[in-house]
Amino acid sequence: MKDQSRVIAALLIGAAAGAALGLLLAPNTGEGLRSDIADYVNDLVSSAKDKAQATAGNIKDYGNNAIEKAKSRFNGEYDNLADRANNLSDEVRNDANNHVDAAKNKVKSTSNNINEAIQQA
Repeated sequence: MKDQSRVIAALLIGAAAGAALGLLLAPNTGEGLRSDIADYVNDLVSSAKDKAQATAGNIKDYGNNAIEKAKSRFNGEYDNLADRANNLSDEVRNDANNHVDAAKNKVKSTSNNINEAIQQA
């Protein structure tokens, strides 16, 4: 990747140098030459700005996609944990109700036994 960047940079520098030499060696007035050089540099700057903005947009899109993936993974895990917590809550509630019912039955049975003992006495 670094080698490709170096090759591209070298090509751009070579093209700029060649264009500058071509302008300098061309038969043109000083004012016309300066104008041509200024136009060429302005075109290069504009092109670099456009490429930088496009790259920044691509990086922003990549970051947003990464965030969305992370959110979707987290939300899926959160939903799973919420379901597990609800199920556990239902189990605890059912166990508590069963224990309360068993205690009620014991109290009722003991009460009936005491009532029968009192009636027999």
